[in-house]
Amino acid sequence: MEVDHSLDCHSIEKKAREKADVLDGYITPSLDHLGLSPAALDVPIIDLSRLNGDDPSRRAIVINDIRNACRRFGFFQIVNHRIPQEILDAVLSSAFKLFELSTEEKMKFSSNDVHKPVRYGTTLMLKDGVDRIPFWRSFFKHYSYPLNDWIQMWPTNPPDYRENMGKYVFEVRKLALELMGAITESLGLGKNYMRNKMEDGMHVIAINWYPSFPQPCQMLGLPEHSDYSCLTILLQSARGLEIFDAEDKIWKIVPEVQGALQVNVGDHLEVLSNGIYKSVNHRATLNAEKPRISIASLHSLGMDEKMKTAKELVNEDHPERYKESSFNDFLNYLSKNDIAEGKLSFINALRI
Repeated sequence: MEVDHSLDCHSIEKKAREKADVLDGYITPSLDHLGLSPAALDVPIIDLSRLNGDDPSRRAIVINDIRNACRRFGFFQIVNHRIPQEILDAVLSSAFKLFELSTEEKMKFSSNDVHKPVRYGTTLMLKDGVDRIPFWRSFFKHYSYPLNDWIQMWPTNPPDYRENMGKYVFEVRKLALELMGAITESLGLGKNYMRNKMEDGMHVIAINWYPSFPQPCQMLGLPEHSDYSCLTILLQSARGLEIFDAEDKIWKIVPEVQGALQVNVGDHLEVLSNGIYKSVNHRATLNAEKPRISIASLHSLGMDEKMKTAKELVNEDHPERYKESSFNDFLNYLSKNDIAEGKLSFINALRI
């Protein structure tokens, strides 16, 4: 694995393209056995406008749709989520400009310490191997709630970054609380089951920049992983998210739906549900023509608040299957494990 935090996005892309010129002799000639040409996922699309209103039967239908999506895929897309398109467009624009900054500007936030509340990094892995897929990306990560506590630590450049990201963070957090309520309701726990703890919880923004690559079937942006969070809400500039369909046992690309956001079940939601809902294994792909951005909004309990399995979902036939853990436990796990090994699985470490 090559990790060089002194490289800017353009240097990373140049370095990778130099490798691309000799890919036939550098990487396995064909990665078809690893499923880099996936079918489209027939993904559930949840219309959130039906979640609220005077007709409880409409809400019941949406709750059931969420239940089925979480059971079957650990994933769904949402439309009519009430985040204005201009806010989505503005935060993506600011994110692109963020990665266009000079190396010197980005290096102010460079760190290998996963516990830092704001950090920048680049990852380029170009090793061959039958079961290992090369990948690369650059990223910014920062804490986002309480917003007033953290916004002063965010980048000041580009000049509109704090304003545009702040507006998005405010809206997406409201959305996350609404979704978490619907999800716990779908588990039979009621919509307010986790409300107080989620309101006091962690909110992390992870912005991933994936350079263009001339042979995207031979390189990933990020390898297979699941998210530690209760849930992740994803905004993409272009399609590139792939989901592992555990039932069909193949990778599938998530189709692009205008204005939609993607929702991932995370590890801590799997723990809460006692395995009724599974955290979704997913990965990020590259684009042959242009770079792309994804903004992941990760929502979990407080830093040291332990997620436990709901006692209402434990009985003689369904014993407790997971150890409790916190966001800080995940950070400690991450600091000792390498995502490049392709075996980064916090949830496996929690299973009893």
